[in-house]
Amino acid sequence: MGAFSPSTWLLIFCVSSFISAFSGRYTPDWKSLDARPLPNWYDEAKFGIFIHWGVFSVPGYGGYGEWFWWFWQGRQDPNYIKFMMENYPPGFTYADFAPMLHGQFFDPHEWADIFEASGAKYVVFTSKHHEGFTNWPSPNTWSWNSVNTGPHRDIVGDLASAVRNRSLHYGLYNSLYEWFNPIYLSDKKAGFKTQEFVRNKLMPELHNLVTRYKPELIWSDGDWEAPDTYWNSTEFLAWLYNDSPVKDIVVTNDRWGKGCYCKHGGYYNCKDRYSPGELPSHKWEKCQSLDIHSWGFRKNMKGTDVMDLAAVINDLVYTVAMGGNYLLNSGPTPDGMIPPVFEERLRSIGAWMKVNGEAIYASRPWRVQAENATVPVWYTSKGSSVYAVFCINPMQYSFKLSTPKTTEGSVVTLLGNPEPLRWAPLPSSGLVILLPELPPTPAQAWTLKLDRVY
Repeated sequence: MGAFSPSTWLLIFCVSSFISAFSGRYTPDWKSLDARPLPNWYDEAKFGIFIHWGVFSVPGYGGYGEWFWWFWQGRQDPNYIKFMMENYPPGFTYADFAPMLHGQFFDPHEWADIFEASGAKYVVFTSKHHEGFTNWPSPNTWSWNSVNTGPHRDIVGDLASAVRNRSLHYGLYNSLYEWFNPIYLSDKKAGFKTQEFVRNKLMPELHNLVTRYKPELIWSDGDWEAPDTYWNSTEFLAWLYNDSPVKDIVVTNDRWGKGCYCKHGGYYNCKDRYSPGELPSHKWEKCQSLDIHSWGFRKNMKGTDVMDLAAVINDLVYTVAMGGNYLLNSGPTPDGMIPPVFEERLRSIGAWMKVNGEAIYASRPWRVQAENATVPVWYTSKGSSVYAVFCINPMQYSFKLSTPKTTEGSVVTLLGNPEPLRWAPLPSSGLVILLPELPPTPAQAWTLKLDRVY
C-alpha cells in the first residue's frame, strides 16, 4: 500500500479531530457542560405550568405557603407560632400534617386537561420541596412520601402518564437540600466537608427520579447554602447528559450550587420572578406564581393576591419578546384540586393563545424587542413574519408603529381577523395602520402580524 498524500493525511486528521470533539461525551466540569446545546423543544415551547404541592399545602398559611415549616420551626416566626397554637393541639408536629394531605379529589387527567387548555407546552411538578417529602415512593425517604402516607399514591408517576397522554413535556422540580434532615444538618455543621447527605440521600433519589420517570426537564433548587462541589452537581449532570435515558432531550436550569445561578447550567432562572432589563445572551425562564405571594396553596389568599388575566398576558408577552420562557405556577389544595380562580386564569390564557399563539410558540426575539408607539408594543418574529403585540387598547383607529421598515409588498393582519388591514408608510421608517374594531377580551392584548417587513 502506498503512502498517503498530504491532503489525505489532512482529511484523516480533520475527521478524527471532529469525532473526538463531538463524541457526545461531556466531562464533569462547567466548561464542558455549559457547551451542551439546549434541546430545541424547550425554546419552542415558550409557556409552561409550574405546580407546587406537598405537605405544606395542608396548613396553607403565610406569605410563602411552601415555606411554612421553616417559618414555624426554623425562623420561629411569631405569626406562625400563633397560628399553630390557635388551630392545632399542643405537641402537634409538622409530620402530623402529612396524613392530612388526602388528595381525595386528585385526578391527574383533570389536571392535565386544564394544563392542555391553558396552551402550555410543558409542566414542571414538585417532586420534592425543601421539606423533604417526596411525591413518589422514593426508597430513601423512610416513609416520608406520598405512597406511605397522605394520598397513598405515586403522584409523580400518575401525573406523568396524564400529562404525556396530552403530548405535553413533563419536568420535575427537585430541592437539593432539606431543612431539617439530620444527615444534611450534620454535613452543614461540618462546613460541607462531608457528603453523607449527597451520597446517601440526594444522588440516589435524583438517579431514581430520572431512571424511573424520565423527566424532560429538571428544575433544581435549594442549592444556595453549599457550592456545587458539595452537591456533586457536575458529576450528576455529566451522567444526565451522557448516559441517562433522557440524555438527548433533557433540559436543566441553573440552580446547582452557591454562585451558579445566572452563570452555569442549561437555561437560566436566576432569581425567582427574574425579569432582565435588556435582551439576555443566554436562554432564560421567568417563573411566576398566580398567587403573587406564594407558590404553595394558601387558605389566607385574597382575591387581590391573584394576578388578573391582563397582567399574566402582558408578563408572558414581555418574557417571550425578551427571549425567555414563561413558567406560571399554581398551588393545588391539600385535597388535590386546582383552585377555581387558578383554573379560570389558565383556561383564559389558553383562549387568548388560540388566537395569538402564533406570535408566541417557536418565535424568536426580533431586532427590536419593544417600542412605545401609539401604545407600548412588544415584538416577536418567526421566519419572515414580525408580530407586534399591544396590551392596551389604543381607543382609536389609526395605529402607528415606528420600528418596522416596509416594502411595497408588506402585508398587515390582525390575528383572529383574516382580512388584510390598510396601512401607509411613514416618511423615514414605520407605518400607520388602520385598525378594525378590536374584539373585546379580558386579556386586553391583541397581535398585529407584519409580513415582508424588515
